Amino acid sequence: MEKTISIKHACITPVAKLLQEISMRQYNSSHRVHRRPALALPALLTAPLIAITTPSLVQAQDEATPPQTEAAQSVEDTDNPIPVPILPDERQGLATASALNNTVRPAQREHSAALLQQLQVPEGFTIEVFAEDLVNPRILEVAENGDIYVSEREAGRVTLLRDENEDGRADQKQAVAKGLGEGQQGVHGLALSPDGQYLYMATDTQLYRAEVMESGELGAPQLLLDELPDGGQHPNRTLEFGPDDMLYISIGSTSNAVPEPNELNATIVRLDPTLATPSVEDLQIVAEGLRNTIGFGWHPVSGALFGWDHNSDSRGDNWPPEEINQIVEGNHYGWPFCGGDREVDNQVSAEPQGMSRTEFCAQTEPPVATHTAHSAGMQIVYYTGEQFPAEYRNDAFITLRGSWNRNPPVGYEIVHLSFDEEGRPGEVQPFISGWLLDAETEPAHFGRLSGLAQAADGSLLVANDSHGVIYRISYGGE
Repeated sequence: MEKTISIKHACITPVAKLLQEISMRQYNSSHRVHRRPALALPALLTAPLIAITTPSLVQAQDEATPPQTEAAQSVEDTDNPIPVPILPDERQGLATASALNNTVRPAQREHSAALLQQLQVPEGFTIEVFAEDLVNPRILEVAENGDIYVSEREAGRVTLLRDENEDGRADQKQAVAKGLGEGQQGVHGLALSPDGQYLYMATDTQLYRAEVMESGELGAPQLLLDELPDGGQHPNRTLEFGPDDMLYISIGSTSNAVPEPNELNATIVRLDPTLATPSVEDLQIVAEGLRNTIGFGWHPVSGALFGWDHNSDSRGDNWPPEEINQIVEGNHYGWPFCGGDREVDNQVSAEPQGMSRTEFCAQTEPPVATHTAHSAGMQIVYYTGEQFPAEYRNDAFITLRGSWNRNPPVGYEIVHLSFDEEGRPGEVQPFISGWLLDAETEPAHFGRLSGLAQAADGSLLVANDSHGVIYRISYGGE
């Protein structure tokens, strides 16, 4: 039966519009947690009211961490950001909801060889520094000849890395594209065209293409699109070419949990790369209701598209969980009205058009697997190499950048998602952990992980964006 639900036609109340304005205002004012005192309602409003507990409007999971203090910041529920009570002008459908919202930002430690040795690594595997002294390395893309491209988001550039003497460490580092945005609006997503002739690059609102020269250097970037939706809380666009040779772009939501006025936000869209002069009107929505699916890709056996979605914040430590979705064209995956296995989110101050939230959520697509809330999955790679043991073949590896609003914090690791012979996903299991230190007592970290790619020799490359490091994971067991 054809599904008719669409978030584009959500009934956005004046309250929801106000919340969205507040969200953007708070996001744009230094990305810090705002602690506002609760204000007493005037006496004339002391009659029974339907209150709204708005979501905490702070930076998104996958964004750069503000400067840290020596000790981890831990905010108990009594010190949470408390919104000013709002008298709704539409009382029907607005429900009171509240949840403990712990803000715990692990302190950032200096990167060191000693800490690297403390990582929990499976037997037979080795992790070593491949490249360092990078600026916020985010997404990794490997060419067929072994050249490695990395987006240095805050520097607004793309850098070429090579290991010419094959000693497991980059000995060539060259900026091949510059001036592509800056800060959190700098270049992020990378994707090589199927024929390897072009590298596509995305900032928050722009899509570029550059010719790949025989030397590995890039030609002058050509601006293809200049009107991708504003990023808001989720400016990190990611790119992948599909089996159909079309370019797929993940466009996150601008807010934590408010219906989007722009139908392109909270989606994965598709673009025909052969168009001479593409425009935003050429973007085809593949799937919607995806709050922030940074990592996505097609399974090498089944051909099915899977993505890891960051779910809403400020609903407590454990809900809603992170979602692993099988993304099918035309489906809606629930955000912002639903989380986890199609469960209603009562903190959203809007209603779907023509139905209740319960009815709406029942028609959305449930995840195929879930993981701990707030762990912030990033880039996904399916392992197709020969170096690792056969049990890992065609399985997925995912980097988890780590939480900022959960107590105790989670993530800061690489996980393994197994698939059976028919390409069906199993459970998410730890692969390499330990970048998070003393999570239960004095949380600290020496790495927030982002980019992930399979190198030409079958090793894995992993970007630590908080410390400017890229690792190489190799297997030397029997």
